Amino acid sequence: MPTCLAAVLSTLLLLANNGAAAAANADTGTDPAIVIDKYLQHYVVDTDGGYRLTVDNVKTIVLPRALQAHSQYVISYNTGLDDISELEAFTIKPDGRRIAAPPPQIKDQQDPAASEAPMFQGARLKIIAFSDVAVGDQVAVRYVLTRKNALFPGHFEDLSSSQFYASKQFHLIYDMPESMTLYADAVGFAPVPAASAASAASAAGRNVYQWKYISGPNRRIESDSVSYLDYGKRLAVSTFPDYAAFARAWHARAKAQAAVTPAIAALAREVTAGLDTPRAKALALSEWVRRHIGYVPLPIGAGGVAPHPAATVLGNRYGDCKDHAILLEALLGAAGIDSSAALVNSSNAYRLPHAPTLGIFNHAITFIPALGLFLDASSDSVEAGYLPSALLGKPALLAASATLARTPSTQPEFNRMLARVDVGRNGSGRLDVVRTASGALAEAYRQAVRDTAPTERARFVERMLQALGQHGDGRFDAGLVDGAGDEYRMGFAGVSDNLADLPGPAGVATSFNFWGGTAESVAAMAEEKTRTQDFICPALDAADETVITFAPGIRILALPQALSVNAAGLSYQAAYARQANRVLVTRSLRFRHAGRTCTPADYLRMRAPLERMLRDLRSQIIVKSS
Repeated sequence: MPTCLAAVLSTLLLLANNGAAAAANADTGTDPAIVIDKYLQHYVVDTDGGYRLTVDNVKTIVLPRALQAHSQYVISYNTGLDDISELEAFTIKPDGRRIAAPPPQIKDQQDPAASEAPMFQGARLKIIAFSDVAVGDQVAVRYVLTRKNALFPGHFEDLSSSQFYASKQFHLIYDMPESMTLYADAVGFAPVPAASAASAASAAGRNVYQWKYISGPNRRIESDSVSYLDYGKRLAVSTFPDYAAFARAWHARAKAQAAVTPAIAALAREVTAGLDTPRAKALALSEWVRRHIGYVPLPIGAGGVAPHPAATVLGNRYGDCKDHAILLEALLGAAGIDSSAALVNSSNAYRLPHAPTLGIFNHAITFIPALGLFLDASSDSVEAGYLPSALLGKPALLAASATLARTPSTQPEFNRMLARVDVGRNGSGRLDVVRTASGALAEAYRQAVRDTAPTERARFVERMLQALGQHGDGRFDAGLVDGAGDEYRMGFAGVSDNLADLPGPAGVATSFNFWGGTAESVAAMAEEKTRTQDFICPALDAADETVITFAPGIRILALPQALSVNAAGLSYQAAYARQANRVLVTRSLRFRHAGRTCTPADYLRMRAPLERMLRDLRSQIIVKSS
């Protein structure tokens, strides 16, 4: 199951990620490194929602690169909810020999995400290291997980999707009491006829539902594609008939935990003192929780779906996403502001299966109906009033009203770069850059710098120059990383020894791609030549201004042509103006779309404008030195 809050990718890693995405373009979708010989999940569900799950997994190691990743197997469970039994693990050699994983190679440890959080000490990992694994071997594991305390009493739900490997046998079996209707939404999984499934029934008075994975090639996941769950092979099953019933079950487990205690009431008064509007109070309370309550990134449901009591979360000063939401709900209630937990997906899933399942909701935030305001009090990347970009344009299940809503698709954010570039007669250069991030981007940039060790910060300029094909180093100015507000400014100065190939005629770049600027945004949008999958198309608002000064003796021979593009939601302007021995380069980029995702048809309309923009960004000033 996905983590409670997917980590926001640091802007510092963007160039590296783009390179990885480019490498992935060669992938056909199905990874030949292993073959799944058998994957069987067999649930026997009780009327109270508990169950006995038998997992039987056998796979063949085909390529050497699979050895490290598949020579071990990890089972996540919670001691307060689950028991693990009947565990067997083997390496099976091509001649049929079975080498059992000995007890010392089966370790049980606390989930590292909760290692410093005693409130979550039940979250465990059982890690199996297979013995003597080589290419051509099979690795096999079988175990039983008994869910002794149901997440939702009297209900059961599950979400499965295919793996990107060749699969010989992939079966999902659900043995249910007759009193529990099982609703399903299947794509790429075929139901097994009732006559065949009935033979697996454990007793009279029960129904057995079974699905078989439809083998076949997978489409490569394209850059910035929506989740595979939105369009790929997956099976959602649930005893909840609709999302309203699911929301009511969640709310029933959580509402009592938002009780207002004297300590919570006193804190709410203290934080909101002097504030005279509900919005100002709500933002202040959310920001207090965000900054003062530590975040434990466990999967939602890993310790149950009921949050801990708000008073406990406040006393311990830490919790998972639903704990942050329940404490904020209690503080808001103390301030006279009605709110609700909102369940969302924090990765890149934008569609809900017809069968309600917790697997699609991996994060809990807060919604204030009177203000139409969503707040994420567990995020370290955005201040109160904004949402992490991964939460924009998402369906949100409101627990208190048992209704579906949608988070905003856009929010204020602006990126501006001011650069001064001095080109010496020998082709060396000096760069002074100031980048300003505004709105939702401000805290994201601050957090990215805060999370980077001082020794790594010292190498920022060197690495940025390397990414531009330059050699040199310089000084980084981190700005007010511990500040707050809607604007964050940072800068650096660097020296390059090969900015231009002088003496003689040479081309000087007009675009310097520093940290999420215009060039980087356009390159990311144009990553794919064609698209077959819906993809995430965030709103963009960026402006760059670069002054390039040439040393005496360097003649400016030609400038690029100005460009204006207004098509497919894209607005792009580039202008070049000569002022004596200087050239002023200005560019702006704005993109708006009706929703947070675009279709392949949208991309077809975007592709030609993006190509024109890319050509402009690669343009050069032609100079000559004597």
